Amino acid sequence: MPFGSFAALPTGLTAGLTLTPTTVVALMLIARQLGSSRGVAKALDLAFKPSGLLFLSLFWVIAAVVTVFMPRFFAGVVEVVPVRFGASADTTMLAPTTQNLSQFVYVSISVLCVFAFSDMLRSASMQLHVLAALCLAASLTVLTGLLDFASQYLPLQAVLEPFRTASYALVTNDEILDSKRVIGLMPEASSFGGLALALLALLYFFRRVIPTGHFLNRAVPVLMALLAMLVWLSTSSAAYLGTAILGVVVLTEWCWRLVAAGGNTYLRRGLGAEFWFGALVSVVSVLVILATPHVLDPMIEMVDVMVLQKAGSSSFEERSMWTRVSFDALIDTFGLGVGLGGSRASNFAVALASNTGVLGAAFYFLFVLQTLLIRRAARGDCRGAALLSAVRWSYLAPFATSLTVGSTPDFGVLNAFLYGFAASLSTPRVLQARQPVVGSEIRNASRRQYSYWLTRQSGHGD
Repeated sequence: MPFGSFAALPTGLTAGLTLTPTTVVALMLIARQLGSSRGVAKALDLAFKPSGLLFLSLFWVIAAVVTVFMPRFFAGVVEVVPVRFGASADTTMLAPTTQNLSQFVYVSISVLCVFAFSDMLRSASMQLHVLAALCLAASLTVLTGLLDFASQYLPLQAVLEPFRTASYALVTNDEILDSKRVIGLMPEASSFGGLALALLALLYFFRRVIPTGHFLNRAVPVLMALLAMLVWLSTSSAAYLGTAILGVVVLTEWCWRLVAAGGNTYLRRGLGAEFWFGALVSVVSVLVILATPHVLDPMIEMVDVMVLQKAGSSSFEERSMWTRVSFDALIDTFGLGVGLGGSRASNFAVALASNTGVLGAAFYFLFVLQTLLIRRAARGDCRGAALLSAVRWSYLAPFATSLTVGSTPDFGVLNAFLYGFAASLSTPRVLQARQPVVGSEIRNASRRQYSYWLTRQSGHGD
Protein backbone atom coordinates (compact mmCIF):
# COMPACT_ATOMS: atom_id res chain seq x y z
CA MET A 1 0.00 0.00 0.00
CA PRO A 2 2.80 2.59 0.56
CA PHE A 3 3.74 2.42 -3.15
CA GLY A 4 0.76 4.37 -4.49
CA SER A 5 2.81 6.25 -7.10
CA PHE A 6 4.38 3.12 -8.61
CA ALA A 7 2.95 1.50 -11.72
CA ALA A 8 3.68 -2.19 -11.15
CA LEU A 9 2.98 -2.82 -14.84
CA PRO A 10 4.05 -0.35 -17.56
CA THR A 11 1.12 1.91 -18.38
CA GLY A 12 1.78 1.32 -22.07
CA LEU A 13 0.68 -2.29 -21.60
CA THR A 14 -2.48 -1.34 -19.71
CA ALA A 15 -3.81 1.40 -22.02
CA GLY A 16 -2.85 4.11 -19.54
CA LEU A 17 -4.45 2.37 -16.56
CA THR A 18 -2.16 2.53 -13.51
CA LEU A 19 -2.02 -0.78 -11.68
CA THR A 20 -0.24 -0.11 -8.40
CA PRO A 21 1.30 -2.93 -6.34
CA THR A 22 -1.79 -2.84 -4.13
CA THR A 23 -4.00 -3.49 -7.15
CA VAL A 24 -1.79 -6.28 -8.48
CA VAL A 25 -1.64 -8.07 -5.11
CA ALA A 26 -5.40 -7.62 -4.75
CA LEU A 27 -5.91 -9.33 -8.11
CA MET A 28 -3.65 -12.18 -7.00
CA LEU A 29 -5.63 -12.63 -3.77
CA ILE A 30 -8.90 -12.58 -5.72
CA ALA A 31 -7.58 -15.22 -8.12
CA ARG A 32 -6.36 -17.35 -5.22
CA GLN A 33 -9.62 -17.26 -3.25
CA LEU A 34 -12.23 -17.04 -6.03
CA GLY A 35 -10.43 -18.76 -8.87
CA SER A 36 -11.93 -22.20 -8.21
CA SER A 37 -15.41 -23.67 -8.32
CA ARG A 38 -15.35 -23.89 -4.52
CA GLY A 39 -14.39 -20.22 -4.21
CA VAL A 40 -17.08 -19.14 -6.68
CA ALA A 41 -19.71 -21.18 -4.83
CA LYS A 42 -18.79 -19.55 -1.51
CA ALA A 43 -18.86 -16.09 -3.10
CA LEU A 44 -22.28 -16.68 -4.64
CA ASP A 45 -23.59 -17.92 -1.30
CA LEU A 46 -22.40 -14.72 0.39
CA ALA A 47 -23.68 -12.55 -2.47
CA PHE A 48 -27.27 -13.75 -2.09
CA LYS A 49 -27.33 -13.92 1.72
CA PRO A 50 -28.78 -10.83 3.49
CA SER A 51 -26.51 -11.50 6.48
CA GLY A 52 -23.56 -11.85 4.11
CA LEU A 53 -22.66 -9.48 1.27
CA LEU A 54 -26.04 -8.98 -0.41
CA PHE A 55 -26.09 -5.18 0.03
CA LEU A 56 -22.57 -4.88 -1.40
CA SER A 57 -23.51 -7.10 -4.34
CA LEU A 58 -26.57 -4.95 -5.11
CA PHE A 59 -24.38 -1.84 -4.97
CA TRP A 60 -21.99 -3.44 -7.47
CA VAL A 61 -24.78 -4.42 -9.88
CA ILE A 62 -26.38 -0.98 -9.74
CA ALA A 63 -23.00 0.71 -10.26
CA ALA A 64 -22.45 -1.42 -13.37
CA VAL A 65 -25.88 -0.61 -14.85
CA VAL A 66 -25.52 3.12 -14.14
CA THR A 67 -22.01 3.16 -15.65
CA VAL A 68 -23.15 1.46 -18.86
CA PHE A 69 -26.25 3.57 -19.54
CA MET A 70 -26.18 6.96 -17.79
CA PRO A 71 -23.09 8.52 -19.48
CA ARG A 72 -24.82 7.87 -22.82
CA PHE A 73 -28.34 8.78 -21.74
CA PHE A 74 -27.30 12.15 -20.25
CA ALA A 75 -24.41 12.84 -22.66
CA GLY A 76 -24.06 16.53 -23.49
CA VAL A 77 -26.75 17.73 -21.06
CA VAL A 78 -25.08 17.37 -17.63
CA GLU A 79 -22.02 19.31 -16.46
CA VAL A 80 -19.31 17.32 -14.68
CA VAL A 81 -15.71 17.57 -13.49
CA PRO A 82 -13.66 14.98 -15.42
CA VAL A 83 -11.84 12.42 -13.31
CA ARG A 84 -8.69 12.96 -15.35
CA PHE A 85 -7.86 16.46 -16.49
CA GLY A 86 -4.84 18.35 -17.72
CA ALA A 87 -3.38 21.55 -16.37
CA SER A 88 -6.77 22.93 -15.38
CA ALA A 89 -9.77 21.44 -13.66
CA ASP A 90 -12.41 23.03 -15.87
CA THR A 91 -15.82 21.43 -16.05
CA THR A 92 -17.05 19.67 -19.15
CA MET A 93 -20.21 18.07 -20.44
CA LEU A 94 -20.85 14.43 -19.60
CA ALA A 95 -19.80 11.90 -22.23
CA PRO A 96 -18.67 8.25 -22.19
CA THR A 97 -14.90 8.04 -21.57
CA THR A 98 -12.28 5.43 -20.79
CA GLN A 99 -12.51 6.59 -17.17
CA ASN A 100 -15.88 4.86 -16.93
CA LEU A 101 -14.16 1.53 -17.58
CA SER A 102 -11.10 2.20 -15.41
CA GLN A 103 -13.15 3.32 -12.40
CA PHE A 104 -15.46 0.33 -12.78
CA VAL A 105 -12.38 -1.92 -12.78
CA TYR A 106 -11.07 -0.29 -9.59
CA VAL A 107 -14.44 -0.58 -7.82
CA SER A 108 -14.83 -4.19 -8.98
CA ILE A 109 -11.42 -5.08 -7.57
CA SER A 110 -12.39 -3.55 -4.22
CA VAL A 111 -15.73 -5.42 -4.18
CA LEU A 112 -14.15 -8.75 -5.09
CA CYS A 113 -11.50 -8.19 -2.41
CA VAL A 114 -14.28 -8.10 0.18
CA PHE A 115 -15.38 -11.56 -0.98
CA ALA A 116 -11.79 -12.82 -0.94
CA PHE A 117 -11.01 -11.48 2.54
CA SER A 118 -14.29 -12.77 3.98
CA ASP A 119 -13.16 -16.30 3.12
CA MET A 120 -9.45 -15.89 3.76
CA LEU A 121 -9.56 -14.39 7.25
CA ARG A 122 -11.63 -17.02 9.06
CA SER A 123 -8.73 -18.88 10.64
CA ALA A 124 -6.96 -17.59 13.76
CA SER A 125 -3.55 -18.19 12.18
CA MET A 126 -4.41 -16.01 9.18
CA GLN A 127 -5.81 -13.32 11.48
CA LEU A 128 -2.49 -13.15 13.35
CA HIS A 129 -0.64 -13.22 10.03
CA VAL A 130 -2.57 -10.22 8.77
CA LEU A 131 -1.71 -8.27 11.93
CA ALA A 132 1.94 -8.87 11.12
CA ALA A 133 1.23 -7.68 7.58
CA LEU A 134 -0.23 -4.44 8.97
CA CYS A 135 3.01 -3.91 10.88
CA LEU A 136 4.98 -4.51 7.69
CA ALA A 137 2.82 -1.97 5.85
CA ALA A 138 3.40 0.54 8.64
CA SER A 139 7.15 -0.11 8.56
CA LEU A 140 7.34 0.48 4.81
CA THR A 141 5.22 3.62 5.13
CA VAL A 142 7.60 4.94 7.79
CA LEU A 143 10.65 4.03 5.69
CA THR A 144 9.38 5.65 2.49
CA GLY A 145 8.22 8.72 4.40
CA LEU A 146 11.59 9.19 6.09
CA LEU A 147 13.41 8.73 2.77
CA ASP A 148 11.24 11.37 1.16
CA PHE A 149 11.81 13.73 4.09
CA ALA A 150 15.58 13.15 3.93
CA SER A 151 15.61 13.78 0.16
CA GLN A 152 15.63 17.54 0.80
CA TYR A 153 19.01 17.14 2.49
CA LEU A 154 20.51 14.11 0.72
CA PRO A 155 20.67 13.10 -2.97
CA LEU A 156 18.01 10.40 -2.74
CA GLN A 157 16.00 11.25 -5.86
CA ALA A 158 17.65 8.41 -7.77
CA VAL A 159 16.29 6.02 -5.14
CA LEU A 160 12.74 7.43 -5.14
CA GLU A 161 12.11 8.29 -8.81
CA PRO A 162 11.98 4.67 -10.11
CA PHE A 163 8.93 4.20 -7.84
CA ARG A 164 7.11 7.27 -9.21
CA THR A 165 5.88 5.99 -12.54
CA ALA A 166 2.08 6.33 -12.23
CA SER A 167 0.25 7.95 -15.15
CA TYR A 168 -1.67 10.39 -12.93
CA ALA A 169 -0.31 13.68 -11.60
CA LEU A 170 2.27 13.44 -8.82
CA VAL A 171 2.92 16.38 -6.47
CA THR A 172 6.39 15.62 -5.13
CA ASN A 173 8.00 18.99 -4.31
CA ASP A 174 5.25 20.96 -2.63
CA GLU A 175 6.14 23.13 0.40
CA ILE A 176 4.18 24.79 3.22
CA LEU A 177 5.80 27.46 5.44
CA ASP A 178 9.21 26.56 3.97
CA SER A 179 8.67 22.94 5.02
CA LYS A 180 8.60 20.08 2.55
CA ARG A 181 5.32 18.20 2.46
CA VAL A 182 6.26 14.56 2.97
CA ILE A 183 4.53 12.23 0.51
CA GLY A 184 6.66 9.06 0.71
CA LEU A 185 5.90 7.09 -2.43
CA MET A 186 2.30 8.23 -2.68
CA PRO A 187 0.91 10.65 -5.30
CA GLU A 188 0.50 13.62 -2.95
CA ALA A 189 0.65 14.72 0.67
CA SER A 190 -3.05 14.12 1.39
CA SER A 191 -2.90 10.50 0.21
CA PHE A 192 0.27 9.84 2.23
CA GLY A 193 -1.16 11.50 5.33
CA GLY A 194 -4.38 9.53 4.89
CA LEU A 195 -2.48 6.24 4.61
CA ALA A 196 -0.37 6.99 7.69
CA LEU A 197 -3.49 7.94 9.64
CA ALA A 198 -5.34 4.78 8.56
CA LEU A 199 -2.44 2.52 9.56
CA LEU A 200 -2.12 4.38 12.87
CA ALA A 201 -5.79 3.72 13.62
CA LEU A 202 -5.53 0.05 12.58
CA LEU A 203 -2.47 -0.61 14.74
CA TYR A 204 -3.99 1.12 17.76
CA PHE A 205 -7.25 -0.83 17.77
CA PHE A 206 -6.00 -4.21 16.53
CA ARG A 207 -2.98 -4.42 18.83
CA ARG A 208 -5.02 -5.87 21.71
CA VAL A 209 -5.49 -9.22 20.01
CA ILE A 210 -1.76 -9.74 19.50
CA PRO A 211 -0.62 -12.48 21.91
CA THR A 212 1.11 -11.23 25.06
CA GLY A 213 4.89 -11.28 24.73
CA HIS A 214 4.77 -11.41 20.93
CA PHE A 215 7.39 -9.38 19.06
CA LEU A 216 4.64 -7.28 17.50
CA ASN A 217 3.66 -6.01 20.95
CA ARG A 218 7.03 -4.25 21.19
CA ALA A 219 7.04 -3.06 17.58
CA VAL A 220 3.54 -1.55 17.47
CA PRO A 221 4.10 1.38 19.92
CA VAL A 222 7.22 2.46 18.03
CA LEU A 223 5.43 2.26 14.68
CA MET A 224 2.47 4.24 16.01
CA ALA A 225 4.76 7.03 17.25
CA LEU A 226 6.56 7.21 13.90
CA LEU A 227 3.28 7.19 11.97
CA ALA A 228 1.96 10.06 14.11
CA MET A 229 5.12 12.02 13.33
CA LEU A 230 4.70 11.39 9.59
CA VAL A 231 1.06 12.49 9.70
CA TRP A 232 2.35 15.79 11.04
CA LEU A 233 5.12 16.02 8.40
CA SER A 234 2.62 15.38 5.59
CA THR A 235 1.05 18.80 6.42
CA SER A 236 -2.24 17.49 5.09
CA SER A 237 -5.22 19.41 6.47
CA ALA A 238 -7.40 16.32 6.00
CA ALA A 239 -4.91 14.19 7.94
CA TYR A 240 -4.78 16.79 10.72
CA LEU A 241 -8.56 16.79 10.94
CA GLY A 242 -8.57 12.99 10.90
CA THR A 243 -6.01 12.90 13.71
CA ALA A 244 -8.23 15.12 15.86
CA ILE A 245 -11.19 12.83 15.11
CA LEU A 246 -9.05 9.77 15.92
CA GLY A 247 -8.28 11.31 19.32
CA VAL A 248 -11.99 11.67 20.03
CA VAL A 249 -12.62 8.11 18.80
CA VAL A 250 -9.83 6.72 21.04
CA LEU A 251 -11.28 8.48 24.09
CA THR A 252 -14.81 7.32 23.26
CA GLU A 253 -13.67 3.75 22.67
CA TRP A 254 -11.80 3.69 26.01
CA CYS A 255 -14.95 4.82 27.84
CA TRP A 256 -17.01 2.22 25.96
CA ARG A 257 -14.60 -0.57 26.91
CA LEU A 258 -14.63 0.54 30.53
CA VAL A 259 -18.42 0.18 30.63
CA ALA A 260 -19.24 -2.53 28.11
CA ALA A 261 -16.21 -4.84 27.94
CA GLY A 262 -17.64 -7.19 30.58
CA GLY A 263 -15.59 -10.35 30.90
CA ASN A 264 -13.86 -9.99 27.53
CA THR A 265 -10.19 -10.04 28.48
CA TYR A 266 -9.14 -8.77 25.06
CA LEU A 267 -11.26 -5.63 25.38
CA ARG A 268 -10.24 -5.00 28.98
CA ARG A 269 -6.57 -5.41 28.13
CA GLY A 270 -4.57 -2.22 28.74
CA LEU A 271 -7.38 -0.14 30.23
CA GLY A 272 -5.35 0.94 33.25
CA ALA A 273 -2.10 1.46 31.36
CA GLU A 274 -3.84 3.59 28.73
CA PHE A 275 -5.42 5.76 31.42
CA TRP A 276 -2.14 6.42 33.22
CA PHE A 277 -0.26 6.98 29.97
CA GLY A 278 -2.86 9.53 28.85
CA ALA A 279 -2.77 11.25 32.23
CA LEU A 280 1.05 11.37 32.19
CA VAL A 281 1.16 12.83 28.66
CA SER A 282 -1.45 15.45 29.62
CA VAL A 283 0.42 16.52 32.77
CA VAL A 284 3.79 16.69 30.99
CA SER A 285 2.28 18.68 28.13
CA VAL A 286 0.72 21.21 30.51
CA LEU A 287 3.99 21.61 32.42
CA VAL A 288 5.99 22.11 29.21
CA ILE A 289 3.53 24.73 27.95
CA LEU A 290 3.60 26.56 31.28
CA ALA A 291 7.41 26.52 31.36
CA THR A 292 7.90 27.55 27.70
CA PRO A 293 4.69 29.19 26.44
CA HIS A 294 6.03 29.67 22.89
CA VAL A 295 7.08 26.07 22.32
CA LEU A 296 3.85 25.37 20.43
CA ASP A 297 4.02 28.44 18.18
CA PRO A 298 5.30 26.52 15.10
CA MET A 299 2.59 23.88 15.53
CA ILE A 300 -0.11 26.50 16.04
CA GLU A 301 1.04 28.36 12.94
CA MET A 302 0.97 25.18 10.86
CA VAL A 303 -2.53 24.24 12.05
CA ASP A 304 -3.69 27.79 11.44
CA VAL A 305 -2.43 27.77 7.85
CA MET A 306 -3.42 24.21 6.96
CA VAL A 307 -6.78 23.97 8.76
CA LEU A 308 -8.17 27.28 9.97
CA GLN A 309 -7.19 29.28 6.86
CA LYS A 310 -7.92 26.41 4.48
CA ALA A 311 -11.29 27.88 3.49
CA GLY A 312 -9.54 30.86 1.87
CA SER A 313 -7.10 28.83 -0.23
CA SER A 314 -7.36 28.18 -3.96
CA SER A 315 -7.16 24.43 -3.29
CA PHE A 316 -10.22 24.60 -1.05
CA GLU A 317 -12.16 26.63 -3.64
CA GLU A 318 -11.23 24.19 -6.39
CA ARG A 319 -12.18 21.12 -4.38
CA SER A 320 -15.41 22.77 -3.26
CA MET A 321 -16.21 23.37 -6.91
CA TRP A 322 -15.68 19.68 -7.67
CA THR A 323 -18.10 18.67 -4.95
CA ARG A 324 -20.71 21.27 -5.91
CA VAL A 325 -20.65 20.35 -9.61
CA SER A 326 -20.85 16.61 -8.82
CA PHE A 327 -23.77 17.14 -6.47
CA ASP A 328 -25.54 19.27 -9.10
CA ALA A 329 -24.94 16.44 -11.61
CA LEU A 330 -26.72 14.06 -9.24
CA ILE A 331 -29.70 16.43 -9.11
CA ASP A 332 -29.67 16.98 -12.88
CA THR A 333 -29.82 13.21 -13.48
CA PHE A 334 -32.83 12.91 -11.13
CA GLY A 335 -30.75 10.88 -8.67
CA LEU A 336 -29.74 8.27 -11.26
CA GLY A 337 -26.06 9.27 -11.34
CA VAL A 338 -23.52 9.83 -14.10
CA GLY A 339 -21.75 6.46 -13.92
CA LEU A 340 -18.46 5.44 -12.35
CA GLY A 341 -15.73 7.75 -13.60
CA GLY A 342 -18.31 10.31 -14.76
CA SER A 343 -17.38 13.07 -12.32
CA ARG A 344 -14.95 13.71 -9.48
CA ALA A 345 -15.68 15.37 -6.15
CA SER A 346 -13.76 16.17 -2.97
CA ASN A 347 -16.13 14.21 -0.76
CA PHE A 348 -16.39 10.44 -0.92
CA ALA A 349 -20.11 10.37 -0.16
CA VAL A 350 -20.88 12.92 -2.91
CA ALA A 351 -18.59 11.15 -5.37
CA LEU A 352 -20.30 7.84 -4.61
CA ALA A 353 -23.83 9.23 -4.93
CA SER A 354 -23.14 11.24 -8.07
CA ASN A 355 -21.40 8.30 -9.77
CA THR A 356 -23.70 5.44 -8.77
CA GLY A 357 -26.93 7.31 -8.06
CA VAL A 358 -29.00 7.53 -4.92
CA LEU A 359 -29.92 3.85 -5.06
CA GLY A 360 -26.32 2.66 -5.40
CA ALA A 361 -25.15 4.89 -2.56
CA ALA A 362 -28.05 3.72 -0.39
CA PHE A 363 -27.10 0.05 -0.76
CA TYR A 364 -23.43 0.83 -0.12
CA PHE A 365 -24.09 2.70 3.11
CA LEU A 366 -26.60 0.06 4.21
CA PHE A 367 -23.75 -2.42 3.86
CA VAL A 368 -21.43 -0.13 5.89
CA LEU A 369 -24.04 0.20 8.65
CA GLN A 370 -24.50 -3.57 8.65
CA THR A 371 -20.73 -3.97 9.07
CA LEU A 372 -20.39 -1.40 11.85
CA LEU A 373 -23.58 -1.94 13.84
CA ILE A 374 -25.23 -5.28 13.10
CA ARG A 375 -22.54 -7.93 12.66
CA ARG A 376 -21.76 -9.97 15.77
CA ALA A 377 -19.19 -12.63 16.58
CA ALA A 378 -20.30 -16.07 17.71
CA ARG A 379 -21.44 -16.32 21.33
CA GLY A 380 -18.47 -16.81 23.63
CA ASP A 381 -15.93 -15.81 20.96
CA CYS A 382 -14.11 -13.09 22.91
CA ARG A 383 -11.32 -12.81 20.37
CA GLY A 384 -13.78 -12.43 17.49
CA ALA A 385 -15.69 -9.77 19.41
CA ALA A 386 -12.47 -7.84 20.03
CA LEU A 387 -11.53 -8.04 16.35
CA LEU A 388 -14.98 -6.82 15.27
CA SER A 389 -14.65 -3.96 17.74
CA ALA A 390 -11.27 -3.06 16.21
CA VAL A 391 -12.80 -3.07 12.72
CA ARG A 392 -15.54 -0.66 13.76
CA TRP A 393 -13.45 1.85 15.68
CA SER A 394 -10.54 1.91 13.22
CA TYR A 395 -12.95 2.66 10.36
CA LEU A 396 -14.26 5.98 11.71
CA ALA A 397 -11.35 8.45 11.47
CA PRO A 398 -10.23 7.49 7.92
CA PHE A 399 -13.86 7.59 6.77
CA ALA A 400 -14.25 11.10 8.19
CA THR A 401 -11.09 12.09 6.30
CA SER A 402 -12.52 10.69 3.05
CA LEU A 403 -15.43 13.12 3.40
CA THR A 404 -12.96 15.96 2.81
CA VAL A 405 -10.60 14.52 0.16
CA GLY A 406 -12.24 11.40 -1.33
CA SER A 407 -12.44 12.16 -5.05
CA THR A 408 -13.67 8.86 -6.51
CA PRO A 409 -16.33 6.28 -5.53
CA ASP A 410 -13.75 3.51 -5.08
CA PHE A 411 -13.71 2.62 -1.38
CA GLY A 412 -10.31 0.95 -1.77
CA VAL A 413 -8.60 -2.27 -0.75
CA LEU A 414 -7.98 -1.12 2.83
CA ASN A 415 -11.71 -0.70 3.46
CA ALA A 416 -12.29 -3.96 1.59
CA PHE A 417 -10.00 -5.62 4.13
CA LEU A 418 -12.09 -4.24 7.01
CA TYR A 419 -15.41 -5.21 5.40
CA GLY A 420 -14.17 -8.71 4.58
CA PHE A 421 -12.65 -9.15 8.04
CA ALA A 422 -15.97 -8.24 9.66
CA ALA A 423 -17.85 -10.63 7.38
CA SER A 424 -15.42 -13.48 8.15
CA LEU A 425 -15.86 -12.96 11.90
CA SER A 426 -19.65 -12.95 11.76
CA THR A 427 -20.09 -15.75 9.20
CA PRO A 428 -20.24 -19.21 10.82
CA ARG A 429 -17.61 -21.64 9.65
CA VAL A 430 -18.77 -24.48 7.45
CA LEU A 431 -18.06 -27.74 9.23
CA GLN A 432 -16.67 -30.38 6.93
CA ALA A 433 -18.11 -33.88 7.14
CA ARG A 434 -15.70 -36.36 8.67
CA GLN A 435 -15.68 -40.09 9.18
CA PRO A 436 -17.80 -41.15 12.20
CA VAL A 437 -15.93 -41.94 15.39
CA VAL A 438 -16.84 -44.74 17.73
CA GLY A 439 -15.95 -46.08 21.14
CA SER A 440 -12.99 -44.44 22.82
CA GLU A 441 -12.67 -42.01 19.90
CA ILE A 442 -16.02 -40.48 20.87
CA ARG A 443 -14.81 -39.95 24.45
CA ASN A 444 -11.52 -38.42 23.25
CA ALA A 445 -13.30 -36.15 20.78
CA SER A 446 -15.75 -35.03 23.46
CA ARG A 447 -12.92 -34.21 25.87
CA ARG A 448 -11.15 -32.16 23.19
CA GLN A 449 -14.35 -30.28 22.34
CA TYR A 450 -15.10 -29.61 26.02
CA SER A 451 -11.53 -28.38 26.61
CA TYR A 452 -11.80 -26.14 23.54
CA TRP A 453 -15.16 -24.78 24.78
CA LEU A 454 -13.70 -23.97 28.21
CA THR A 455 -10.79 -22.15 26.57
CA ARG A 456 -13.21 -20.14 24.46
CA GLN A 457 -15.28 -19.22 27.51
CA SER A 458 -12.21 -17.96 29.33
CA GLY A 459 -11.38 -15.71 26.39
CA HIS A 460 -7.82 -16.97 25.92
CA GLY A 461 -8.20 -19.33 23.02
CA ASP A 462 -7.53 -18.84 19.32
